[in-house]
Amino acid sequence: MAIQTQATSGYQGTVAALDTHQNIEPALAAQLGHRTLELSGKLQTTLDVDELISLFSDELGHDIQHRGMHYHNSAKEIETFIGRRSAHKCTYQLVIEENSLGELTLFSKKPFNTEELTVIENLLCALVYPLRNALLYRSALQSALIDPLTGAKNRAGMEAALKREIELSHRHNSPICIMLLDIDHFKSVNDNFGHAGGDFVLQAVVQCINETIRGSDMIFRFGGEEFLIMLSCTEIEGATLLAERIRHKIEALSFAPHRTLQITASLGVSALQRDETLDALFERTDKALYTAKDTGRNRVITG
Repeated sequence: MAIQTQATSGYQGTVAALDTHQNIEPALAAQLGHRTLELSGKLQTTLDVDELISLFSDELGHDIQHRGMHYHNSAKEIETFIGRRSAHKCTYQLVIEENSLGELTLFSKKPFNTEELTVIENLLCALVYPLRNALLYRSALQSALIDPLTGAKNRAGMEAALKREIELSHRHNSPICIMLLDIDHFKSVNDNFGHAGGDFVLQAVVQCINETIRGSDMIFRFGGEEFLIMLSCTEIEGATLLAERIRHKIEALSFAPHRTLQITASLGVSALQRDETLDALFERTDKALYTAKDTGRNRVITG
């Protein structure tokens, strides 16, 4: 079973796990084998990707002097940076069983020499299996927190995420808003167009919201046709304007071949107040949503 790493920036090479000790002096090969085994045991103590990369950087520092380390996995949208960047670096594409695990870059004050690269490449073999396990674990956790129909985050992870954001908001005195969105008369959609039509509407609404909010904002499917949107670093004026844009976009949606199907949404919006709890913020926003529904629907009300 081969594990391949490719280094760039001043050095080109490919290393397979089965061949890592080839063309190395027996004494060094034995030393690296023992160190790799020892490191592998330490790295298997965590399934958190960021913690794993940090631990690997600390452990590698006992063998190779480096200023910083950068791990990037575009497919999983993971980026971890430790230490400092510098002009001299070596970059490795981590691959196991033809599956990419991402890219790891090491930075140094001076160019890495051949012996240092040999040590790095051998010790990377201790990283790839724990990294693969950490990535699989992360994917499993994310899958458990995602609504399979719409792709929005589900209610299971909502409370923890909101509490975390509210704590950060209080700590840094930064604004935060939430909005509750409810699709108007959604039961009639299911009654007239079937549950397949209702599912399509839910997916279209989430896509519409995702195209309108920022990447740092979070959307949760709170109930059947109800969604909560968390807006970090956002004042109430900006949140209200955003809610209106979402409302207009939803109203403008068309659903071929069901050209008679048109939907609207009601929204309640609130800004976190000083020392306010999550329960209090949610209660105000929920009241604003029900005011929007009770006063004619298809509108935004601030709480």
